Amino acid sequence: MIRSVVFLFLAALAAAVVLSLAGESGRASILWLGWRADMTATALLVLVLLVSLLAFAAWRLVLWVVDAPRRAAAARAESRRRQELEVLTRGFVAVAAGDGAEARRLAAKAADLSAEAPALARLLTARAAEAAEDPDAAEAAWTAMLAFPDLRLAARRGLATLALSRGERAGAVQHAEAAFALARTARWAWRVLLEARLEEGDWEAARDLLKTGQDRRIVSPEVAERGRAALLAASAAQLDLTGDARARSRAADYALEAARLQPGFAPGVVMAARLLSAQGKAGRAAQVIEAAWKVAPHPALWLALRDLKTRETPRERAGRLAALAALNPGARESRILTVEAALTGGDAARAVELARGLEAEPLTARIAGLLARAAFAAGRPDEARVWRGRGIAAPREPDWSDLDPEGRAFSYQPADWARLAVSFAETGELIHPRHERREPGLSDLPDLPMSYAEQDLSGLEAPVPFPIGEGLQGEEEDEDLDPPPTPAAPPPARRRLARPPRDAK
Repeated sequence: MIRSVVFLFLAALAAAVVLSLAGESGRASILWLGWRADMTATALLVLVLLVSLLAFAAWRLVLWVVDAPRRAAAARAESRRRQELEVLTRGFVAVAAGDGAEARRLAAKAADLSAEAPALARLLTARAAEAAEDPDAAEAAWTAMLAFPDLRLAARRGLATLALSRGERAGAVQHAEAAFALARTARWAWRVLLEARLEEGDWEAARDLLKTGQDRRIVSPEVAERGRAALLAASAAQLDLTGDARARSRAADYALEAARLQPGFAPGVVMAARLLSAQGKAGRAAQVIEAAWKVAPHPALWLALRDLKTRETPRERAGRLAALAALNPGARESRILTVEAALTGGDAARAVELARGLEAEPLTARIAGLLARAAFAAGRPDEARVWRGRGIAAPREPDWSDLDPEGRAFSYQPADWARLAVSFAETGELIHPRHERREPGLSDLPDLPMSYAEQDLSGLEAPVPFPIGEGLQGEEEDEDLDPPPTPAAPPPARRRLARPPRDAK
C-alpha cells in the first residue's frame, strides 16, 4: 500500500515538473469560504499531492495507534513461545544427560508455558520422571497421554518399556499389541511381540509375526527368510521330542523346508538328514548335507554324513568323507575332514602329510587332538603325547562345542533356539550356547598313555575322540566285515629316562 502511494506521488510530481519545464503550466483558481486563490496548474497539482501525502500519513498514524494493543499482545506471545521452546530444549537435553532433577524442574516450567506445544511438554514430563528414576510418576504421565490421539503410540511405548523394566511381560505385550494395531510400522512393538512368542516357545506364532513384519516392511526379506528357517528348525526339534510318528513326519517337513530356505543353517540341515535317515531316505539326506557343505561347512555335517551308513568298510567310509571334503576344498573344515578321512581309511602316512597343512592354523584343542591322532597312527607316540599336552591348554572350537558328549548335534533347549533364531536372522551367523556356558562336549583329544614307557605298539590302533558306527538308523555293524588294516608301527627306540645313582667313591 505504501509503495503504491509513493509511486503515484512521484509520478504526479514528475508530470508537474514536465509541464512546468514545457512552459504550459496553465492557471487555476480556488474559491473557498469567500477566499480566492489564483495559481498555476502545476502549483495546484503539487499542493494536492502534498495534502494527499499528509492525509495518508495521518491515517496510518491513527491505524498504528489503534493496532498498538494487538502488536503488544503478539510480542508477548512470541516472547512466551521462544521461552517455551528454550525450556523444552533445555529439558530434553537434561533428560539425555540423565539429570532427572533439572529435567523435572524444566518440565514443570514448560507445562506452565505450554500454549503452542502441549504435547512436547507432556512428553518431557514423562521422560523427566524416567530420568529421575520415578516409575510411578512416569507411569502416570504416560497413562495421561493415552487420552490424546496424537500421543497414544508414544504412550504405549513408554508404558511397555516400564512394564519390561519391572519384569511384567504380559503388560508389555498388551501395550505392544495395541501399538501394533495403531501403527503398521511400529518396529519396537513388533519386536516386543516377537520376543514374547520366542520366550514362550510358540514357534508358529513367531513365524506368523515374521511374515507380518516382512509384509509391513519392518524387516527385509533376507532377515525374514533366515528367521523363518531357524524357527522351522526349532519347530522340528520340538515335534521330534514328542515321539509321535505323525509329529515326526511334520518335523521332517519343517526341517527340509529350513534346509531349502537356508542351506548354510547347519542345525536345520543336520536335523533334516537325521529325520530323513530315520525314514529310510539316506540318499536324500546325503544330498541335503552335500548342498549345505558347499555353502557353510560344519563338523556336525560330516558326522551326520558319516553315520548315514553303518554297513560299510572303513575304506568306503573314508571315500565318502573325502568326496564330501572335495565339494568345498578351500574351506578349513574340508582340510580337517581330509585328515579325518585318511585316518578312517587307515592311511597314516597321508594323514600325517595332510595334517602338516594344519600346523599353520591357530592351535585349538581339536587341531591338537587331530595332530596327536595322526602322529600316533604313524607310530610316533611321543609326538602324539606332545600334541595332546598342547591341546589341553588350547581353546576349544565353538563349532565343535555344538556336539554334546554323546555326539548329538545341536541338542538345544527352547531358550537356546530362541536366541539362535534371533541371532541367525539378524546376522546370518550361528551362536554356540554350549560354548558360552562352557558345557562339556564331544572329546577333542584322544586317550594316550601319559608317561614314557617301553611298549609294543604293533597291535595298537589310532585312537578316535568320538564313536564311529553309531548310525542314525540304529543298525549294528556287520560282523562279517574285515577289520580295518592296522599300520605297521616301527619298534620303539629304547630310552632310559633315569639311571640308578652311582656308588660313592
